[in-house]
Parts: sequence; structure tokens; C-alpha cells
Amino acid sequence: MKKITAVIAVLICLWCVQCAEKDTTFLITPERVGKLDKISLVSDLDLIYANDSVVKDTFRLNVGSKTRKIKIYEKGGKHLLTLTPNQDSIPTIENIQIFDPRFRTAKGIGLNANFKKIQTNHSIKKIVTTLHSVVIFLKDSDMYFTIDKRELPANLRFTTSSIEAVQIPDEAKIKYFMIGWDQN
Repeated sequence: MKKITAVIAVLICLWCVQCAEKDTTFLITPERVGKLDKISLVSDLDLIYANDSVVKDTFRLNVGSKTRKIKIYEKGGKHLLTLTPNQDSIPTIENIQIFDPRFRTAKGIGLNANFKKIQTNHSIKKIVTTLHSVVIFLKDSDMYFTIDKRELPANLRFTTSSIEAVQIPDEAKIKYFMIGWDQN
């Protein structure tokens, strides 16, 4: 009788541990983006996303360029990610663009975050001003964000001069959420 009770107790403990495991399908960490990690090979994408659709772009913009975009779609058609492989002899993923707002960091940063949430949770390394947007690079992460200049005050929308963090409204929405894995 004691053995049966012990076996039942072990099974209950295992079940509780399994229930407590967090679903990491859409979790972004320094080493992972959902099912993908820094050492994932491009050749393994069909296995990693076996239940999803992997669409490889064979169109090359420049003659001789090997850069191709790889789009990951959920079954049913929802665009999850766009991946850019590096140029190594055994290619891994160099750049990831997040398209699905379910992808989030442990601190809740995702496509639906605003500038205040980014600034509260991370230190800003630099802000690069482009013609139509500002790109925010972080000190402590491979993540970077693009905010459309339409989210900025009117006097900053048509300038190419440097824009400081204090000039970006807290409620400015993220247009693009990217992760650039250094392959050094």
C-alpha cells in the first residue's frame, strides 16, 4: 500500500511540474526567439518549424548576392517571423524581424510595446535617425526597434538631425521589432 501511495505521489509531482512549465513558443530571450536559437542552422528550419510553413525567397536583389529572406508562417497563414541568414559556409540566422505580437520578452516587450516600456526595461545605446523613422539600439540586448517618425512631434518628423530619447513620446508605438544576432 505504501508503494502505491509513493508512486501516486511521484506521478502527481511530475504532473504538477509539467503543468508549471512555461510555454516558450513565443518567448524571446538573449539566446532564443521562440523555437529558434543562436546556433540554429538554416538547413534545420524545416525541422524546427515542421508544424509551420517555411517560405524561402529565391529572388536576389544584387547579382551574386546570397542574401535571401526566409519567412515563417503559422499554419493558417499568420506571418510569424522573417529571417535573414548570414553568409557563412554553414549559415545560421543573422537577423530576425518579428511580425507576430505574441512574441515577447520576459519583461513583456513585444510589437505592441511603446517607447516608455522599452526605455523602462532597457538602457538605450544609441538612436539613429533616418528619413522616415528612428531606430533604437539597446545596450544590454541584440534587440532593436524602429519607430515611425509619424509617432514623433511635428517638428521632428521632417528632420534628419539626431533625435534624443527625451524627444520621443512615451506612447510612441513600435513599427518594426528586430533581433540582430552577432555571429562573431
